Amino acid sequence: MKKDIKTRGDVFLLVSAFYEKVRKDEQIGHFFNNAIKNWDEHLEKLTNFWESSLFLRGKYLGDPLVAHARVDKENNNTISELHFGIWLNLWYQTIDELFEGDYAENAKRRARKMSTFLYLKIFEARQKST
Repeated sequence: MKKDIKTRGDVFLLVSAFYEKVRKDEQIGHFFNNAIKNWDEHLEKLTNFWESSLFLRGKYLGDPLVAHARVDKENNNTISELHFGIWLNLWYQTIDELFEGDYAENAKRRARKMSTFLYLKIFEARQKST
């Protein structure tokens, strides 16, 4: 039986396993592999993000909106809803492989909301830059 996401270690496992899939994905991996120079540092930052998002505690510092808009611009505004869909499907797949429970379901809900919000903000940033 799988357990729920309960600790920072669980969050790190989820984030690490997820980004291992992302980095290998033919359709979205290049966005991440080109933008992220230090994966250990990035995984730590994302663990902080998800720990604070899921447990309402932690020490996330960063602005995902700015980072995602920058990556989109660096890729000639080619990030699409398809890319976010792939990202979200990989996230769900990773959670389902490793965890089950209320926090696992909450991680899915939060990722779905976040991916929609980030895509809309990327689209908005494109409009401002034209």
